[in-house]
Amino acid sequence: MRRLLSPHRVWQVLVDGAIVAAAWWLAFQLRFDNGPPLIYRHLLRETILIVIAIKLIVFIAFGFYNRWWRYVSIRDMWATARGVVIASLIADVTVYLVNPVHGVRLPRSIAASDLLITLALVAGSRLLARTVIERPGLTMVARGKEVVVVGAGDAGRLIVQEMQRSRMLNYTPIGFVDDDARKRHTRILGVRVLGTIDELPRVLREHRPDEVLIAMPSVSGDVRRRIVETAQQLRIVVKTLPGLYELIAGDLGLAGQIRPVQVEDVLGREPVEVDFHEVAGYLEGQTVLVTGAGGSIGSELCRQIARVRPSRLILVDNAEGPLFEIERELATERDFTAALPKLIDVKNRKALRREVFEKYQPTVVFHAAAYKHVAMLETHPLESVRNNIVGTRVLVELAAEFGVERFVFISTDKAVNPKTVMGQSKALCEWIVESFGHRRDVSTRFVAVRFGNVLNSSGSVIPIFRKQIERGGPVTVTHPEMTRYFMTIPEAVSLVVQAGAIGGRGQVFVLDMGEPVRIVELAQNMIRLSGKVPRLPDDVETTARDVRIAFVGSRPGEKIHEELWSEDESVGATTHPKILRLSRPPVDPDWLAVELADLERLADEGDTLEVVGKLRNVVREPRRLSVPLPPAAPESQPVETEPRVEPA
Repeated sequence: MRRLLSPHRVWQVLVDGAIVAAAWWLAFQLRFDNGPPLIYRHLLRETILIVIAIKLIVFIAFGFYNRWWRYVSIRDMWATARGVVIASLIADVTVYLVNPVHGVRLPRSIAASDLLITLALVAGSRLLARTVIERPGLTMVARGKEVVVVGAGDAGRLIVQEMQRSRMLNYTPIGFVDDDARKRHTRILGVRVLGTIDELPRVLREHRPDEVLIAMPSVSGDVRRRIVETAQQLRIVVKTLPGLYELIAGDLGLAGQIRPVQVEDVLGREPVEVDFHEVAGYLEGQTVLVTGAGGSIGSELCRQIARVRPSRLILVDNAEGPLFEIERELATERDFTAALPKLIDVKNRKALRREVFEKYQPTVVFHAAAYKHVAMLETHPLESVRNNIVGTRVLVELAAEFGVERFVFISTDKAVNPKTVMGQSKALCEWIVESFGHRRDVSTRFVAVRFGNVLNSSGSVIPIFRKQIERGGPVTVTHPEMTRYFMTIPEAVSLVVQAGAIGGRGQVFVLDMGEPVRIVELAQNMIRLSGKVPRLPDDVETTARDVRIAFVGSRPGEKIHEELWSEDESVGATTHPKILRLSRPPVDPDWLAVELADLERLADEGDTLEVVGKLRNVVREPRRLSVPLPPAAPESQPVETEPRVEPA
């Protein structure tokens, strides 16, 4: 009732009261050719207030006034029909039983007419209100920017609806373009479908919009790139709705997520589809630890894990600023107050034990803390060993000691046939996780997840290129044929979380990164998206809008093409098409323990050359078990074993 008293609800009640009265009067008039006889006019006067009161009470009970008429939907109309039918039945039965005029009963024909007229007027008034407010297709003068919307599906219809409702968006949709030729020349929300995507050049030349909006969240990068190139040739701004995963995870409304096209939109990769709430159910109500919580991967892990509401989310990082930022973001922007920041170095066993494992008893650990910049670690191999290798060993041992249920380690494609200190350190980290996962005296399910570059991570190629383009170039590319695998940070993190759900003990997973991307093409796309023209070193003609690309040569240990697995590793399918299970003979755990102890000793002694040589030799010639250990299956699945054949 409190809502009913608000000014914008009172007029709705008054209109419905007038509709009920008019329908009741019309029902009597239609029943008799020459108007109702005197006795029925008397019945009309005696019952009209009763009918109005009963029907309005039922309408209120059915929530008629909890919805704005301008946003009425098909579902609302069905609810309205049910409310009108029930209100009419109650009113008719009441009038029939009360019998206010002795000797006269309410005719059934009047009751039926009243029901139909009331239903028509109540539904019609709401549809008329929405039509008048939105006025689709009737705008004679465009307001704001004229826009052609690419995609006449659900997302396109919703965004056009928002544009028509809200003048604050400052957009006027002048047409759709869609890949379904059957929609051509039809109208959706009063806006005409002007043609197919193949006809986009003609549509843009004829209508000259201010902007093109791509409203196809699941479309491939190749199609987006085609649209962008077509619009750029005509100097028309292109904006887009984000990809499907980003759109679902976003905190803003649909219109609030319109943004300029970014390079990740046009890479040509198929978007990864994950039902995150379904695959991350194992985190709900758990105490989850994320190391490296302030980094690119760690912070996104925290954001996504917070969505499934664990009982606690412990954020560990040794960088004060990033740790403060992610904790503040979770608390103030995402309304998640169960995050506990811990300013701890993962190498600090005593602090981790005392401040994290003993105090909070985490049940799931995501280990993302690592030094990752290849060139930096080439000149700091001691820190690579201390932070990456020793830090991982400390965390793994504590997880095993305290009975953590799941441990997920974030690895990299640089651990495959590694030529750099960074890659060699991550390869050893994988072996540590594998060896503990195969131990029968450990209950923790240890899993490693290996993937390639993530777009827009700190220090990655995209932020570097963006700064170089802003300065006017040159954009530095190491080699014209260099390729890398790319995936967006949210996609990679969602797959990491799913790998944690499906992984057994001691397993290594590889994310299917799609086709590798040539770095020079990435640079060219970024330059074009900035509104400028890319020029290779051998191009002679130049203009003021040009940004040059310079080839500066590969750095020591840098590969032209990265690999996701080596020749002595095989991969198999899992329950998710983008997650592959790696198979290889396990490293001898006793040999590994000795080598790790030697590495740690050399790092403590500060012997840089010995550490570099030791790392190279250990990774080059690992001692593997001749008979692979059978990995334990997930707890929810039985372990399938084959009979062992003893040698004769």
